[in-house]
Amino acid sequence: MSAQQMWQVSTGKGIKVAVLDTGVNASTPALAGRLLTDEIPHEVAYGATKDYRGHGTSMAELIAGTGRGGGLQGLAPGAKIIPIRVALASMKDKEEQKRTPSPADAIRAAADTDAQIINMSFGGDLPDDDSKAAVKYAASKGKLLFAAVGNEGDEDNFIGFPAAYPEVVGVGAADKSGAVGKFSQSGDYISLAAPGLDVPTWCDNTFQSYCENKGTSQASAIASAAAALIWSAHPTWTANQVLRVLIDTAARDWPKNTPSKYLGYGLIRPGSNLIKGKGDPGPADVNPITNEKTPAGEAGATPSASVPASSQPPKSTSGGRTSTAGSSSEPSDGNTLWVVLGAVAAAAVIGGGGFAVLRARRNG
Repeated sequence: MSAQQMWQVSTGKGIKVAVLDTGVNASTPALAGRLLTDEIPHEVAYGATKDYRGHGTSMAELIAGTGRGGGLQGLAPGAKIIPIRVALASMKDKEEQKRTPSPADAIRAAADTDAQIINMSFGGDLPDDDSKAAVKYAASKGKLLFAAVGNEGDEDNFIGFPAAYPEVVGVGAADKSGAVGKFSQSGDYISLAAPGLDVPTWCDNTFQSYCENKGTSQASAIASAAAALIWSAHPTWTANQVLRVLIDTAARDWPKNTPSKYLGYGLIRPGSNLIKGKGDPGPADVNPITNEKTPAGEAGATPSASVPASSQPPKSTSGGRTSTAGSSSEPSDGNTLWVVLGAVAAAAVIGGGGFAVLRARRNG
């Protein structure tokens, strides 16, 4: 992705990303100065900077980490993070779970912040009315929503939510050659793919070392960072236009009007826009995936003038099973690991101008 070249054009400065996850540790060196703790909505503030798994901190670093102190350098190191903790089924402490916001409450609260992008690296197999309504509300506020599609593609491959809601960009995981990870779930709700194998994350909530990891959680975070880079470079664009350019410039070796059920429209390639100027933003008020007109309020979210997805399933009120969006890990050789995610190799390149294609999406 030629990160060093992209950063000469954009680092994500001025863009705020709401990270809905297990909480984000404000004390890791890589996130120093990156968290907007004063912008966390009061109603969802509980535990926002106390990460109970280490997962949310990892996602925040993959998006906006600075690389300081041997930590991760994210793809959009100039962006800022608004952390919101989410109560997921993996929380052991039931009292903590009661006090922590539900996914629906977290999504709705994030929609009321100045965040332009909402990253949700978590998922489960059942939709619920509250989350569905919250997602619609966030989209109506002009937010660009990304979510992990799930990691059971090599097992029973259930449909993952919130990724499967039409307003959400479902992100699959690919390796450095552009091949889909065997675990990455498939279906008509996969919109894009991003690196999701051999990506470092914190091993646990002790924050002592990083582990090599894999999952669509990481892919969602990296896709959110790519969107931040593009939106920062084009601050007058809408969420629809940023997403359309991500789709238009994605690497693929299949017809652009026939999304893959494994990698969607292809592997993200933000450098094609930032370095080469490719990608047609198209109409501001048309969703590039559904090809449907969006409400006036959904047409835009202007980046702030200020400088600047978990592995656990959401609680289900429907009694369904849940899955993790981030996965197995192996300890790294030490705690000085850092990564520039833009160095991941791209897959086959297919050009492509603007296009409008109505893609079937499960409405839940």
